[in-house]
Amino acid sequence: MELKNFKELIEKVQKHDSVKRVAVAAAHDEHTLEAVFKAAGDRLVEPVLVGNKEKTEEILKKLNVEYEPISIINTESDKESAEKTVELIHENKADFIMKGKLQTADLLKAVVDKEKGLRTGNVISHVAILEIPAYHKLLAVTDGGMVMYPNVDEKKQILENAVNVFLAMGYECPKVAVLAAVETVNPKMQETLDADTLKKMNQAGEIKNCMVEGPISFDLTFNKESAEIKGYSSPVTGEADILLVPNITTGNIMSKALIEMAGATMAGMVVGAKVPIVLTSRGASSEEKYLSLVLSASAVK
Repeated sequence: MELKNFKELIEKVQKHDSVKRVAVAAAHDEHTLEAVFKAAGDRLVEPVLVGNKEKTEEILKKLNVEYEPISIINTESDKESAEKTVELIHENKADFIMKGKLQTADLLKAVVDKEKGLRTGNVISHVAILEIPAYHKLLAVTDGGMVMYPNVDEKKQILENAVNVFLAMGYECPKVAVLAAVETVNPKMQETLDADTLKKMNQAGEIKNCMVEGPISFDLTFNKESAEIKGYSSPVTGEADILLVPNITTGNIMSKALIEMAGATMAGMVVGAKVPIVLTSRGASSEEKYLSLVLSASAVK
């Protein structure tokens, strides 16, 4: 199966047997609460609010949201909010985490804490899912938010993290394009060597449940005519589900370019920890936060 758009993903999550609980760290943020309660109203999530109780109550009143004040877990600092949300996961009182009004670093510090955190031993990476008017299905870009200059082993884990998201969404064998500037292996271009290695690992069964193509340029990934002219034949051409980028800069620029210039809508989350983490930027719209909640709810194991 393939998902054409976020509407189909929302409908899929609404059919889940149980509604997933999201622990919101530093919940006293208007855009965050707006998104959370829209998702709650659509039967997608159940909120567990952690943060400044007084400020949170004020915002909920402003938004005309009914929520028992007694249910808000009051904390005195961002650090305490982050630690409490992680604790809720360990206590099985929440299924995933969302960042509210606190610094990303404060939340991640609690997540990666060696004693009390949520690390699994895997690389923690960012997956952006985009709905693009010019493309016939949802498309992932990874990693444009966490790992700056991944080596080939880290790229393998970033790729596997993204594949796991698609498997959770119901895909059987997502198609992965390992992007480079060219489609041939060039010893002077490390990303082409890495792409070749990842493709061979996939063919040898070391990377499972997906089809990996690379190195492949952006145009050949999406333009079947260009691929035919160049004699490049691959089932991934015109059908990619996941774009694995060489570094954080490429992924970040690509996602933002697709949003600003191609009318794309984005949802994003951090994966590789024990649970998904909604980690949108402070400038993200409530729509992006809402869609990121949907995406994370779909990825909870």
